[in-house]
Amino acid sequence: MRKIAVIALVIALVGCSTEEKETKKDLLSHISQQIEFAVDLVNQHKDSVKVSPRTIEDGELKLVPSRDWTSGFYPGNLWMLYELTGEEKWKEYAINATIPLEKEKWNDGTHDMGFKMYCSFGKAWQHTQNTEYRDILIQSAKTLATRYNPVVGCLRSWDFAKDKWNFPVIIDNMMNLELMLWAYKETGDEQLKDIAIKHAQTTAKNHFREDNSSFHVIDYNPETSEVRKRNTHQGLSDESAWSRGQAWGLYGYTLMYRETEMTDFLQKAEEIASYILSQPGMKEGKIPYWDYDAPNIPDEPYDASAGAVIASAFFELSEYSENGEEYLNVANLMLENLSSEKFLAPVGENKGFLLEHSTGSFPHDSEIDVPLVYADYYFLECLIRKRNLEKK
Repeated sequence: MRKIAVIALVIALVGCSTEEKETKKDLLSHISQQIEFAVDLVNQHKDSVKVSPRTIEDGELKLVPSRDWTSGFYPGNLWMLYELTGEEKWKEYAINATIPLEKEKWNDGTHDMGFKMYCSFGKAWQHTQNTEYRDILIQSAKTLATRYNPVVGCLRSWDFAKDKWNFPVIIDNMMNLELMLWAYKETGDEQLKDIAIKHAQTTAKNHFREDNSSFHVIDYNPETSEVRKRNTHQGLSDESAWSRGQAWGLYGYTLMYRETEMTDFLQKAEEIASYILSQPGMKEGKIPYWDYDAPNIPDEPYDASAGAVIASAFFELSEYSENGEEYLNVANLMLENLSSEKFLAPVGENKGFLLEHSTGSFPHDSEIDVPLVYADYYFLECLIRKRNLEKK
């Protein structure tokens, strides 16, 4: 199957014109200037508690503490710019932004260890091979494992709203399994691998509808594993398809196949892809609105973060699937849209964030039509994945 995908990729990626190379050079220059602007702003506003930029709130740059689920994306962005440019200054910036997150390795009150620690210290380890970073990551994975319930077969997601949910598991949590599988490969601790696989299998069983769209939250009885509720907390309704939730699922099962080579996970990723591509405009590379079922489309806010996650997942999934050529085409079209004036902010604006028009939680009137740091993260990851595919 991989051989078929590789052949398709070779056909799709033969050569780059001089014009295409200049366009890529200009885009990277634009990104570098904008993130340099962001670094200056962050350094002006950060303190001993608030260390990472998340969004714009009331017209001002919003910084968050290390405990915030988004804290790892900013250092990750700096590491990726170092990878894209090879310029040492980005490595220095990245280290300075990563170190303040170290204490989170002990934070057992959150499931977001992958987002926080693998996006930051994971890239630090990748680019430096500093064993201190490796040890921090291993401890982070062990801390995350304490949230596992073997009866349910999942890692617990949220600890808040205990009056509403007994043992909530959100589709986003698929993204944190990469940290556990990395730690398994580094340590040989089979328990970490088993937890990640079981979580993904349980989620595949209970989170998805017949049309392969997913709920956001599944609430379990922690003593019996019975499903108590199926909700969509950040989407339009419990029965709607929150666009970023579909993106997390697509990305999560793609990475699970990469790390385990279990074909059930590849099949699940392809099923989610089929649902996403069945939505209006997605085969043409459209950036999704905040919910695929939002009632006033096209007069609804976009979610560029969902678009960036989907595009990045499609770049990777194109390497594994017999549908690889289609996925690659869609990923390229989505990246082209994200790189256009409609979504890519001018240098010196948008408080240093790259992309405009993301939506955090529309039902809670939170972060609507604003930049979000994780949109930038997966946008940069798209550029790296596209470049790596072209090198092949």
